Amino acid sequence: MRVKIKADLALEMLPDIQNLIALQAADREILRLKEEIAALPKRVAAIEQTLAGTKAGLEKAREAVKADDASRRKYEAAIKDLQQKVSKFRDQSLDVKTNEQYKALLHEIQFAEQDIRINEDKILELMVNAEVREKAVKAAEAELKTETAEIEKEKAAARERTAEDEKQLAEWTAKRQAARSAVNVDLLRQYDRVAQHRGTGISEARDHKCMACQVMLRPQTYNEVRSATHIVICDSCQRILYHDPSHDVVAPTAAVPKKRRAHPKFEANQAWYYRPTFEDHGEVFIAFMNDHGQSSRRVYDNATGRQIGDILVREGEYRLRFPEDLVEDAIRLNGNWSETEIDVWGPELPTPVLDALQRDLDLARAESGTTGRAHAQALSGHPAAS
Repeated sequence: MRVKIKADLALEMLPDIQNLIALQAADREILRLKEEIAALPKRVAAIEQTLAGTKAGLEKAREAVKADDASRRKYEAAIKDLQQKVSKFRDQSLDVKTNEQYKALLHEIQFAEQDIRINEDKILELMVNAEVREKAVKAAEAELKTETAEIEKEKAAARERTAEDEKQLAEWTAKRQAARSAVNVDLLRQYDRVAQHRGTGISEARDHKCMACQVMLRPQTYNEVRSATHIVICDSCQRILYHDPSHDVVAPTAAVPKKRRAHPKFEANQAWYYRPTFEDHGEVFIAFMNDHGQSSRRVYDNATGRQIGDILVREGEYRLRFPEDLVEDAIRLNGNWSETEIDVWGPELPTPVLDALQRDLDLARAESGTTGRAHAQALSGHPAAS
């Protein structure tokens, strides 16, 4: 597919292409900055939550001290009341007329004195605990002071980062607008349409393939991109293609024997697949993992390596639990990284991992020697529909 333009511009790269490359760089940087700016308030909220937890701990320690003080005052008041009773009973014992009355008053005195000892023991226990309580309060106060200072630094750094990001965002927005205004309107519409669905609208053509979708280009198409006399669009992913001569690889003088591609084991607990279409996202890499009777699925964009959606977990092995993903056009790839490594990657595949999957996909395609649907069937091991 071609879009002809007026040309006295048979240079190494067309002006529209140069502006589109600048536009794509601006789009990516603007997206990154917006994501970072959006994440910073969440970071500040998390910082505030941490500080609130430390304050709550200090308040709890202080409340414990107050509760002990209240209990001590209650026991002291009880002792005072009991001592008054003892004094009263002793005075009454001087006026009694019978032994029974005297013994009754003695029992009352004994009971009161026993209660006094119980309350004194409780006061002693509180006095022992008081030192521990005070240490807890001082430790919590020191922790709050240190944490407050650190958190204020983090909040200041977050505000500075936000201000710098917003400044850069304004600069990149201006660059983006300048690049957009310099591109042919029809071509810009094509770029926007593809970028909306695939994340990127322009791709380098290198080594006879589109570097975004990794599909091999026809020799004529590849030569047209290299000639830079008109705009060429990838038949597979619809991205606008360009060629960078600085990336051309000089062929070696001596032929080097090619290594046979290693094939992934069928029964492996981890499996990576390529799919040319996945729901509304286009080309993706899919990672399956079996672990203790469960299987998980992660989906990544083929071009950017960014994770699509959430991790899906089901009971049973992935071959039985994810049949909708193991379709005829799925291509099994080599890949074996620990689940810990994959968790560390977060929402985006590292460049070396993405490159390794792309290289293995190229080898798988080259090994099959087929194209289109038959090519996908040969690589995935699924029989062709009759």
